[in-house]
Parts: sequence; structure tokens; C-alpha cells
Amino acid sequence: MLDTLIIQIFSEPAAWAALVTLIVMEVVLGIDNLIFISILTNKLPKENQAKARRIGIGGALLLRLGLLSVIAFIIGLSADVFTLFGEGFSWRDMILIAGGLFLIWKATTEIHHHVMPDEEGSTATEGVITNIAAAIGQILLIDLVFSLDSIITAVGMTDHLPIMFIAVIVAVSVMYLAAEPLSAFIAKNPTIVMLALGFLLLIGTTLVAEGFGRHVDKNYIYAAMAFSAVIEFLNMRARKVRQQKLAQKS
Repeated sequence: MLDTLIIQIFSEPAAWAALVTLIVMEVVLGIDNLIFISILTNKLPKENQAKARRIGIGGALLLRLGLLSVIAFIIGLSADVFTLFGEGFSWRDMILIAGGLFLIWKATTEIHHHVMPDEEGSTATEGVITNIAAAIGQILLIDLVFSLDSIITAVGMTDHLPIMFIAVIVAVSVMYLAAEPLSAFIAKNPTIVMLALGFLLLIGTTLVAEGFGRHVDKNYIYAAMAFSAVIEFLNMRARKVRQQKLAQKS
């Protein structure tokens, strides 16, 4: 019965178009989640980093699939729970506001640690988080926020549950494959950490705005992030050329 339903769904060209579009959307939404996971796990001891990333991404997959299995509940999250100053707030709004504030707090704290030396004179880039449980707890907390946004996007794009499941599994698989290279790149290029933390501030602010009913076009957000990334890559290239010239002179 289930096989017949899936075959019937994917016999329609529109279903394939919806699947491809949704996969792209889910991958793009997963980038934010992956940046947070990479920054946080890079502060763990070396032997715990890969484990924490696997647990974090695995948690993201389980949360997304779990939320998909209670799709009626997810749709209900968009209904207003209370009204404040003429503005209605749903459970989704409150989760987005809480998640956005958490991201802003976390990014601001990390930026402060990178800019200001601690009492012993070392910077945060030299320190690590020794409590893997605390790191995983923070990862799973923000996984919940990004998973909710991801699933609501999926629900709004298609009515077919198999398409949603496939898109989510593919997107999280891409996150899993990209986690190690992204984390290694961030660790190798400390200036990227500051750029990524700036992205988290931007994303957190956007989530808070969305929670208060002020929709922000994601295209503007990702365009700003892409532009900033290009500028930083040009700076990295310029630094590398200068270092090569200095090495040749010496």
C-alpha cells in the first residue's frame, strides 16, 4: 500500500520538482545549523569533536523526522496562543524568539572571548570546552529551533510526507558530509570564526524578528552572508600572497 502510494506520488513531474526544490531549501536552511555546530565543537578537546558533531547532526535528523511524524501538531504551532499589544504569538513564534536570543547571546559571548583576553592573558581561541555534555546540550537546543523552521518550510512547500522525509534525510546527509571539512576550515582559519559568529548574530536577529511577525526575506540574508564570505576569502588570499612574498625575500 505504502509502495503504491510512493510510486503514484513520484510518477508526477510536479512531485520531482517539489523534491528538488525542497532539498535545496533544506540544505540552505541547514547551513546555519552546521555553522553553529562547527564553531561549538571546535572548542571541545580534539578527541571529542567528531563525536559531538555526529551526535549534533544525528540529533538534527531525529528532531526533523520526529517533527514530521507529528505534522498536524507542527501546523498547530502556527496558531496564536496569546496576544500582546495587539500582536498574536504562537508557539512557533516563542520558540523562534527564544532560539534567536540564544544565538545572539552565544555569538556575542564568543566574540567577547575572542576579542578580550581572559585573566591569564590567553584568548578564547586557545581554550576549549571540557564538558562535552554541555556542548551537546547547546547543539540539540539550537537543533530544535532550526528543525522547527525547516519542517514548517517543508510543510508549506508540499503536502506529500514521503517527499518531506526524503528531502530532510538528503539535507542532513549533506550536513554530515560537510561537517568535518567545514570544521577543519574554520579551525585552520581563525578569522573565519569571527565571520561565522557575525553570521550567527545576523541569523539570531532574523529569528527574533520572525518571532515578532516581521518577515525578513531570506534571500537578503544569504546574499549578505555570501558577499561577506567573498570579501573574507579575498582577504585570506591577499594575506597568503603577502606571506609568500615575505618568505621569498627571507
